[in-house]
Amino acid sequence: MDTGAITQYVDVAQLVLYAFWIFFFGLIYYLQRESHREGYPMDPGRENGPVTPGWPTATPKTYELEDGRSFLAPDVNRPDGAYSATPTHNWAGSPLDPVGDPLLAGVGPGAWAARADHPDMTLEGEAKIVPLRAAADHGVARQDTDPRGLPVYGADKEVAGVVHDMWVDKSEMMFRYIEVNLKAGGSVLLPVNFSRIRKDGVSVHAILAAQFANVPKTRNPEQITLLEEEKIMAYYGAGLLYATPDRMEPLL
Repeated sequence: MDTGAITQYVDVAQLVLYAFWIFFFGLIYYLQRESHREGYPMDPGRENGPVTPGWPTATPKTYELEDGRSFLAPDVNRPDGAYSATPTHNWAGSPLDPVGDPLLAGVGPGAWAARADHPDMTLEGEAKIVPLRAAADHGVARQDTDPRGLPVYGADKEVAGVVHDMWVDKSEMMFRYIEVNLKAGGSVLLPVNFSRIRKDGVSVHAILAAQFANVPKTRNPEQITLLEEEKIMAYYGAGLLYATPDRMEPLL
């Protein structure tokens, strides 16, 4: 028999190959279950949240968080993000048409997940994202434009308000939001990645000036929760498709 052969028909290389196949199948099985840990199927027509154990959903697991809280996944009591829409057809998985204000309908680019309704925290147990007025040891770099006091323009080139403050992520050392004092009163947050800061003002392509009034607000004037972040980002994301009727039309 050749080197490595166990019998005339079985050798070490063949056994290693079979072992690899078994391992790879097990890996795919494990990853498939873990990928559905938040609940499966994610069908907007269901009423009771994520489906519990059974293929392909993983067995519920409790995660202990650093702040002492625990998190169960999948959690049958976890609510889904609310939406207001109707299916375009009578078959499962058909596109959804928003009902009411499309920027608040919670569908398409404006869909959001029901994240935890508490602020993201630093390792020191402090709120991670705060305005500069609450973080005196942070500021705008000298070589950059400080937008505070500059006008904010919507996609229609109209003035929506004036920049009041910048919200900094103390862990990542970068600005996350621009706080805008609206012409009509009150203030809202504008995600930095939806803005273009120039020396003469801040321009926003996602929504019109008048639509700033409906941006979801924060409960605390100097803190933002994970859920509030999700809803604010979804609002501006929805504007990329729904801010004007022509954006919903095909390019060709």
